Amino acid sequence: MAARPSSSSPRLAFVSAPTPAAKAAKARLEKRYGGVTPVEADIVVALGGDGLMLQALHRNMRRLKPIYGMNLGTVGFLLNTYKETGLLQRLKKARQVALTPLRMVAVNTRGQTTEVLAINEVSLLRSSRQTARIAVAVDGKKRLPELHTDGVLVATPAGSTAYNLSAHGPILPLGAGLLALTPINAFRPRRWRGALLSRASKVEFTILDPRKRPVAAAADSVEIANVAKVTVTEAADIRLVLLFDPEHDLEERILKEQFVP
Repeated sequence: MAARPSSSSPRLAFVSAPTPAAKAAKARLEKRYGGVTPVEADIVVALGGDGLMLQALHRNMRRLKPIYGMNLGTVGFLLNTYKETGLLQRLKKARQVALTPLRMVAVNTRGQTTEVLAINEVSLLRSSRQTARIAVAVDGKKRLPELHTDGVLVATPAGSTAYNLSAHGPILPLGAGLLALTPINAFRPRRWRGALLSRASKVEFTILDPRKRPVAAAADSVEIANVAKVTVTEAADIRLVLLFDPEHDLEERILKEQFVP
C-alpha cells in the first residue's frame, strides 16, 4: 500500500544519528526539502543505521507518524538506500509495513514494576558467572519449570533476524502472526531449542533464585537490573508504520534471510 501524505508536498522531519556523515546529510536534505519538527511532520525521515531507526520508532511511538529510513550506517536492515535526489517521488511510491511492538512488564527484587516497549525483542540475561534459572509459563500454564541458561528472549518477526537469529532462533515472516521464544545457550533441558508462539500469547518468566543468580531484562536498548518476574505480551494497541521503497520491501528482506547460505 502506498504512503498517503496529507498533501502533495508532505511536511518532513529529518532525524539523524550523531555521526558526522548523518548530520551532514540531515543539513543538506533540510536545505533541499525543508524541515519541521517530528510533532509537526507528516513523515519522519531517519538518517543512520538500524539503531537510529529503532530510536526513531521509540520516540514516535505515540505520534502515529510513518518513518522512512535511509541507510548511513552499517547493516541498514530496516532502512532504504541513501539518495538525496527524488525523495518526494520515493515517498509517494513507498510501501507501508506495520509493526506491533512487545510490552515488557518487569518486577525487580525490590518489588518495583517497570513497563517498556520493544520493537525487536525482550531478552533476559544472567548478570553473574552462574547460569540463570528461569521458569517459563505461556498463557498461565507452566511450560518449563526450570530452564538453566545464559538467557532467553521473545522476538517479534521484525526482530527475528537480529539477536534472535544470532541465538539460533527462527526467522519469522511478518505476516505469520507468531513470536519466537528462543533460549540463549541453554544448559538444561539440553534438547530444548525454543518455541513458536501465537502473537496473542502471554509469556511469563520467573527468576527462581534472583539474589544468588541475578538476571537483567532488556527491551531493545532499555535494561532493568535484578528482575524477579518478567511478563511479555504484544502491545496490540500500538501500530508503527515504516515506509520502504518497493525494491527494498521488509517482507522480502526477511524472506531472503532464510536462504542465505
